[in-house]
Amino acid sequence: MPSALGVARANALGIATLITDHHLPGDVLPEASCIVNPNQPGCAFPSKSLAGVGVMFYVMVALRSELRARGAFRGAPEPNLGALTDLVALGTVADVVPLDANNRVLVAQGLNRIRAGRASAGLNALLRIAARAPARARAFDLGFVLGPRLNAAGRLADMGLGIECLITDDAARAANCAQALDELNRERRRIESEMLDTALGTLETLREASGAAAVFFEPGWHQGVVGILAARLRERLHRPVLCFARADSGAEHETNPGQLRGSGRSIAGFHLRDCLDLVAKRAPGLILRFGGHAQAAGLTLREADLARFTELFERTAAERMPPDALSPVVETDGVLDGAYLSLEVAQLIERQIWGQGFPQPVFCDTFTVENQRVVGERHLKLKLMKDGRRYEAIRFGSLDPLPARARAAYRLTVNEFNGLQNVQLNIEHVER
Repeated sequence: MPSALGVARANALGIATLITDHHLPGDVLPEASCIVNPNQPGCAFPSKSLAGVGVMFYVMVALRSELRARGAFRGAPEPNLGALTDLVALGTVADVVPLDANNRVLVAQGLNRIRAGRASAGLNALLRIAARAPARARAFDLGFVLGPRLNAAGRLADMGLGIECLITDDAARAANCAQALDELNRERRRIESEMLDTALGTLETLREASGAAAVFFEPGWHQGVVGILAARLRERLHRPVLCFARADSGAEHETNPGQLRGSGRSIAGFHLRDCLDLVAKRAPGLILRFGGHAQAAGLTLREADLARFTELFERTAAERMPPDALSPVVETDGVLDGAYLSLEVAQLIERQIWGQGFPQPVFCDTFTVENQRVVGERHLKLKLMKDGRRYEAIRFGSLDPLPARARAAYRLTVNEFNGLQNVQLNIEHVER
């Protein structure tokens, strides 16, 4: 949310301020003319999990309704807000908010628009450059294909490029923007890979530690990628992780040298933003700024204070950590009968709306491993056997070989290659 000082300055200049937000509010709210946030005290809006784009969408719906009641359109065409649902769906999934009933409706409407060929020029261009067919678009594409390409602009360059890609009506300009965003995303992945390799160099030491949370910092890290790095390390450590980088050399950094920008990711049962809030109360002035959600948060502090912050954050996390939260549990939907391990069922599953708080089914079974090989340097391609039938499988982001017989949790997906679709098992976990 904008700072109270910034809004106060706008008020002093006679500028009215309207704020839309979806984050948990702080103790002191800016004195804006209007604040629309379903999570602020006293708000009766039933869906508290809206992404920022969802809040703005409902503000526009309410504004259109009010203008209609006042007769502002007077026979002129009303704005077609349904034409924006593809962007609402993209922002809702990419922001990883819980897919409650309301958000699932928003995402479903947006996907219907994309599949019908009525998406914006920018979304269509991004899908094409990622070799994805709009007619078969799914929530996964919004979160893991389009989202990262758009975010790459803000992480490494100017977010204006991503915004232009989304709002332009010129298909040629959209294609150019999509090409540039794709190149930025490739560079982001390269930087992320190097940072992850550096962090993994200390992973064995962390595994021997008993701390409830982990903090990482390297002077050469890119501040735009620390959030993704925190997510990767959270997956490996199964504990809350904060990653820091030195603040970039913008105007703010020039007047406030020696600052670190951090981004964190949490685990189920541990509210990261509330933990940071408690740290800030226990040591006033230690954290310069912070904000976020239960599962993700960002903060700024002085580099000289990193050691003191790390000690206090880890101690506070240990106090607030539920007793069983650090013990990883893989929840599955059980065994899937061989008759349902089919392309038709995989296609049916992929057409549904899955995401945060409403996950795609995960099945569990025991397979014979007939073959395994490394693909793309970081993934394991597998051929599995069960009840006389062979299945193609892949385990993303892991090179650990599987035993000859493995009990695995997997998702049933569709793999398309050279225009042909086949069933593929995406291995999520393997029981050792």
